[in-house]
Amino acid sequence: MPAGVHGHGDVGRWQLDEIREWLAGAAAEYTYTTELISVTRLGEDRYDVVQHLEGDFPGGVVDLHYRFTLRGSAIVRLVIEP
Repeated sequence: MPAGVHGHGDVGRWQLDEIREWLAGAAAEYTYTTELISVTRLGEDRYDVVQHLEGDFPGGVVDLHYRFTLRGSAIVRLVIEP
């Protein structure tokens, strides 16, 4: 089942393998470290995961929110934004 994905200027309906490939490609552009800041359950099937990044990307520091919605064990919506 494709997921609705929003992040880094890309919007679309992607399969899990496509999401993994997109994340790996975006990650390969820069060198950075990550730290998991929090995981918050927003509702029955919605979560917000905050990850702190520091590296050689423009701005050098950002806290990214990975907001996703589950349907069973599948991610059906993913939004990645500061």
